Amino acid sequence: MTMPLHAPQRTALSVNVNKVALVRNTRHLGIPSVTRAAELCLQAGAQGITVHPRPDERHIRSQDVFELAALMKAWPGREYNIEGNPSQNLMDFIRQVRPHQATFVPDSEDQFTSDHGWSFPQDAGRLAPLVAECKALGVRVSLFMDPIPEQMAAARAVGADRVELYTEPYAAAWGTPRQSIELKRYAAAAQAALDAGLGVNAGHDLNRDNLAAFVREVPGVLEVSIGHALIADALELGYGATVQAYLGCIEAGFASTSNS
Repeated sequence: MTMPLHAPQRTALSVNVNKVALVRNTRHLGIPSVTRAAELCLQAGAQGITVHPRPDERHIRSQDVFELAALMKAWPGREYNIEGNPSQNLMDFIRQVRPHQATFVPDSEDQFTSDHGWSFPQDAGRLAPLVAECKALGVRVSLFMDPIPEQMAAARAVGADRVELYTEPYAAAWGTPRQSIELKRYAAAAQAALDAGLGVNAGHDLNRDNLAAFVREVPGVLEVSIGHALIADALELGYGATVQAYLGCIEAGFASTSNS
């Protein structure tokens, strides 16, 4: 059964637990627990959990996907987001789990990490039927995209509900003279997405330093998916305090927007 959709009023925080699985996989003891990490993040107020199960199972394994799906049923109103390349193993999970959201990412099987978005019109033909299948299953579709305003209408044309803006260039520019230039670029892409009728998500290298400014300057961000930095912070602060800190960054971004 498809989980009920949740429409956050403000930017939702979805915690990517891949790195918890990566640490666990270095031994055969089952610790740290991926489901326990997700549960602690949800208890602290995270609005969602994200996983990106790769074909080589370097971190998230098939069993994790299903165990997290079972966990999320106990958290109505929170969202489960499964990321991946729909030409690899993603669609099998979508068909079986039917999460709230499927995020299509154009990475290769041996890619170190996601580093670029889909391109149109090149990718339109193969994406359109897969997007349609997800939507027939009641699953919202988000496309991982570079911040190129001209590409947003094309993403909508293949049936996507949202785009996830790939934010590594913004994070890399943080604290440099290019910071404001990158923020304007993402704001323009987000506005183009909104104008095309798309929801806006964002993710990749967002952290406690750069998150508030992104939420403040980029219009209509419904969700941020954060993994590496958040899990790294949790090693020092604990899951609960870390999630609260990231939620505080989001609130600070909204507060500065309302006061401007």
